[in-house]
Amino acid sequence: MEHYTAGRWADAVEAFGRFDAASPLGPDELVAWARSFYMLGRDDEYVATLERAHRGFLALSQVDGAAGCAWWIGHNLMFRGQGNLANGWFATGTRLLDEAGIDCVERGFLLAPVWLRQMGAGEWSAGYQTALDGARIGERFGDADLLWLARDEQARALVHLHRVEEGLRLVDEILVALGSGAVSPVVSGILYCNTIAFCRDAHQNRHAREWTEALTAWCERQPQMVAHNGLCLVHRAEVFQVLGLWPLALEEARTAAERFTEGALNRIATGQAHYRQGEIHRLQGRWADAEACYLDASRRGHEPQPGLALTRLSQGRPDLAAAAIRRAVLETASPSSRADLLPAYVEIMVAVGDLDAAEAACRELDGLAVAHRSESLRAMLDHATALVAEASGNHRAALVSARAAWQAWQQLEAPYDGARARVVVARACRVLGDEDSARLEEAAAREVFEELGARSDLDVEAAWSAGLSERELEVLRLVSTGSTNREIAESLVISERTVARHLQNIFAKLDVSTRTAASAFAHEHGLVRPGAN
Repeated sequence: MEHYTAGRWADAVEAFGRFDAASPLGPDELVAWARSFYMLGRDDEYVATLERAHRGFLALSQVDGAAGCAWWIGHNLMFRGQGNLANGWFATGTRLLDEAGIDCVERGFLLAPVWLRQMGAGEWSAGYQTALDGARIGERFGDADLLWLARDEQARALVHLHRVEEGLRLVDEILVALGSGAVSPVVSGILYCNTIAFCRDAHQNRHAREWTEALTAWCERQPQMVAHNGLCLVHRAEVFQVLGLWPLALEEARTAAERFTEGALNRIATGQAHYRQGEIHRLQGRWADAEACYLDASRRGHEPQPGLALTRLSQGRPDLAAAAIRRAVLETASPSSRADLLPAYVEIMVAVGDLDAAEAACRELDGLAVAHRSESLRAMLDHATALVAEASGNHRAALVSARAAWQAWQQLEAPYDGARARVVVARACRVLGDEDSARLEEAAAREVFEELGARSDLDVEAAWSAGLSERELEVLRLVSTGSTNREIAESLVISERTVARHLQNIFAKLDVSTRTAASAFAHEHGLVRPGAN
């Protein structure tokens, strides 16, 4: 038990195995052995050892212990997608307690499938009440694991009920409890991963970042642990991406995808890890690598949007981008998932000229930002609003909204998003006649893009400096691949006459007279790269 208590999980598994071979372990020791298997991500051995403990408790007429094993077996199977078998174990635990007429803490644990089912169906008020009942049972029996598991679910329900401040206060209290060491390692890992996930879904970036830092420290104290490392690394990659630490983000996501694939939670994280790699590649203009990562994410059940749609937009294929993002938004019902999609949806709808759809998305994003009281959603909304105002010719409104977005991203320490907002500020300043401010804003944005290696944004910025609009850049890129006017028209879903007009504008702005000269300009200024399209 010394290795187990110290969190040396691999050593504990080996030691328990030796003792069990010499003399079969009792059910309490089997539970500890099982939990050691869990922390190593060895789910099959975890469940098999808990089944042995379940039988051992029954043999000793310790019904509460047997019911507890049934709950944990069901919990693991549920997250592995074996819902019917999980429900069978939950039912077994409940039946054992009912037949024995026992009032024990295990009854509270067996409420968890109920609140999970309620919240999964969007019945947040009912789920909150069930979790509250579970917390009261945990408090009555002095069981920290049940108490904080239930309170964490209360916090999740409160956030979804738009009682955000109340929910986040409870989240802060849970973090203190975890730091005190009162919660077992298995439940601690569940609490870290669950809380970061719902804070991230609600776009509570500051809380998600602080919890990720705490999870990282917890993982580092247990170098032999495997079970929660994958999700930890994915969360770290997300934080690093926002902070502009892209090489670190890519390294963490790759490690999660390649090294931590054992255990139910790590398998869930694998698809997210591939998607995060795709996002870094996209931002750095490595589109072929980005597509490969999005494909890997999709194979593992993770939606590749909006990243893939934004890649298509950067490649000058707005028709594909629009079709993809429209499909994703159409089939997505969850408010948090829609919030992830809507900023890209606005950007793409503006690019294809569907301003009605873009304005409708801004209104929805506004509602989500208000409901979640999220600083990052508000910044996304301000940026999206600026794009719509700019496309509508209201450059004064675009300036105000883009400036607000930039200031918000500064507060959130998000340099890339802030630089993108400054590009919109610069464009508005130029149209409004303030050329000095436009150049200053443009230079500041370019400096950030260069530091981050944001190749795609540098391309757009270079084209804009040459006086080209984003649509003209799309046409120029296609011209540079040797596409005819008809092929360009089909790709961009515009008429050949419109293509010809864009070409005339491009020639005039670049001071060239042929397609060959325009293509040479594009290659010389890095606007078209080999293998990019």
